[in-house]
Amino acid sequence: MDGRVLGLNGVTVRRGGGHLLDGVDWSVLEGERWVILGPNGAGKTTLLNVASSQTYPTAGGVEILGERLGGVDVFELRPLIGYAGASVSSRIEEDTPVLDLVLSAAYGYLGRFREEYGVPDYGRARALLGHWGVGDLADRSFHTLSEGERKRVLIARALMSDPELLLLDEPAAGLDLGGREDLVRRMGKLAMSDVAPALVVVSHHVEEIPPGFTHGLLLREGRVVKAGPLGEVMTAEYLSETFGLPLKIERDGDRWTARAI
Repeated sequence: MDGRVLGLNGVTVRRGGGHLLDGVDWSVLEGERWVILGPNGAGKTTLLNVASSQTYPTAGGVEILGERLGGVDVFELRPLIGYAGASVSSRIEEDTPVLDLVLSAAYGYLGRFREEYGVPDYGRARALLGHWGVGDLADRSFHTLSEGERKRVLIARALMSDPELLLLDEPAAGLDLGGREDLVRRMGKLAMSDVAPALVVVSHHVEEIPPGFTHGLLLREGRVVKAGPLGEVMTAEYLSETFGLPLKIERDGDRWTARAI
């Protein structure tokens, strides 16, 4: 792979006569932590779906973990990709216990079927739930949890298979201030771990960029406005172009804020 975990070359996705993505070029290397920012409808979730092998492009090439999309069995590839987002949450059946949901990620399922798990599997699942602050919820039904608890459980699930690429679609959406800050702190600790996979997080808000993130990609109307190291991307010029209004951007240590001028 030459250190490249993900590579998109001229990727276009068309639906209903419009472009969800339009000629996107993007590469993610081992050890990089990316945030994808943009307004509603910019194509962020579509880009993540392509990166997770859930969506095939209309045009262009996609390489994931050294394999070209279209020339590999995606069911062998997907266990190497951790994914958490609303599309996962919406497919979880009623009364699915939290522990079963996390365990079953090792097989790519959304809940227990007839597969069997050993002591190490149970240990890893419980350790991940504990690390994300929801260890005491292992026996609860997923659909009885709060929004913040669900977000943490889904991240634990995404890490269960020890993936080489971790994709998180708006992990802080719908959280209150305390919940958001706690989740951002935990994601920051993950980002700064030497053993963490390559990491990509989608967000609408610069305030949700965790400490330790290294790169940013700005999307507007399916096109890349700017991509590269955060220090080069997080400027008033590029973010104002991305969100379509004049913005003032400020940095305090490893955290960012934005407000309209």
